[in-house]
Amino acid sequence: MPSARSNGLDLYYETFGSDHDPALLLVMGMGEQLLGWPEEFCRRLADRGFHVIRFDHRDVGASTWLDDLGDVDVKALFTGDTSTVRYTFTDLVADTVGLITALGLSRVHLAGVSMGAGIAQQIAIDHPPLVASLASVSGTTSDPAVRESTISDPSVLLPSPGADRDAAIEAEVVLYRAIGSSAVSDEELLRRAIAKVDRAHHPAGVLRHLAANATATDRTEGLRAVWVPTVVIHGGDDPLLGLRGARATAEATGADLVVVPGMAHDLPEHAWNPIIDAIARNAAAKTAS
Repeated sequence: MPSARSNGLDLYYETFGSDHDPALLLVMGMGEQLLGWPEEFCRRLADRGFHVIRFDHRDVGASTWLDDLGDVDVKALFTGDTSTVRYTFTDLVADTVGLITALGLSRVHLAGVSMGAGIAQQIAIDHPPLVASLASVSGTTSDPAVRESTISDPSVLLPSPGADRDAAIEAEVVLYRAIGSSAVSDEELLRRAIAKVDRAHHPAGVLRHLAANATATDRTEGLRAVWVPTVVIHGGDDPLLGLRGARATAEATGADLVVVPGMAHDLPEHAWNPIIDAIARNAAAKTAS
């Protein structure tokens, strides 16, 4: 199993394409394993001339789990009590920067989804020499004023620590039926859920991710100073993070906003080509500075 030592942790990663091509690091969202970047999607990116890298964040998938840190009090967190936050959004950013360094990469193209978009944004703010281009997908600036959600039952976002395999699989299906694209079939949702649960079911880590994401601060001012080529990509039907946050990100960076019709808070197959085209086009752009 390929893993790299970053920030004192072992981060599992997989690659696609030739390592002679420019590196494209894919940063997944809160609680998601690298499976959130479908294998065929990664192969298509590699076919566009990238050395594609997907990885598991800390506490999910095959990377280091941190159960010794303790659980998160979710009810307290929702009241603003952060006393049981076990690590922060900044730590997740540092993990990703450490992975870039551990892989011996001096500069990478970055594409992040949801919380991963925030991580990628923060790296572009704090470490611009590391970033060749930035693609922010299904993300926001973390400004509370642009927060937008139409999810009627937020409890679907929370995994159940005591769930058995069948219950965990069903919860994944329910989650992505609530936040995902309507074009994705029930059979495909079930296939993805089984793959995720059977690979690494770790709800305590997902909840620690939730708590870490809650510590992210508004990046708007920092994004105004980002000078690397940037594109903002968002689903036109995203019920979890609506277009308001995407528009704010695009406005702050001066980036193009690509809205994908029929795409919600996921990566449905019909959206792959528009997303890949936007990433490749942006990566080919000249640096603004």
